[in-house]
Amino acid sequence: MEAVMGATAGPIRVVVAKPGLDGHDRGAKVIARALRDAGMEVIYTGLHQTPEQVVDTAIQEDADAIGLSILSGAHNTLFAAVIDLLKERDAADILVFGGGIIPEADIAPLKEKGVAAIFTPGATTASIVDWVRATVRHPAEA
Repeated sequence: MEAVMGATAGPIRVVVAKPGLDGHDRGAKVIARALRDAGMEVIYTGLHQTPEQVVDTAIQEDADAIGLSILSGAHNTLFAAVIDLLKERDAADILVFGGGIIPEADIAPLKEKGVAAIFTPGATTASIVDWVRATVRHPAEA
């Protein structure tokens, strides 16, 4: 299956973003570096991004996936906003995954909204890299 705009050519492209007011980005930087070291192209948006800015960046950069790091407690709102904007902009093929301080009870509802995976504290960088490699550009058959 050919992806739009030739996205299947070259390395996997991932936008790593820190949406909302959370000012702690060490985890996001560690993940961005691990993905980059694994041969992926990584665009790190920096702190305090709005969902609109994250989606704009992902579309402009022809990203395959968006990794959101959310520690602020606003994960339900922020993940939903990014997914809704991707749908509105005909970019729902961009996979959304994330991590941070996300209660176990919120993970299933987030996945129902369209979040592909949630990585909680303790997830290894290797497990995240492996998941991205196995999942991005290889959508599960519905």
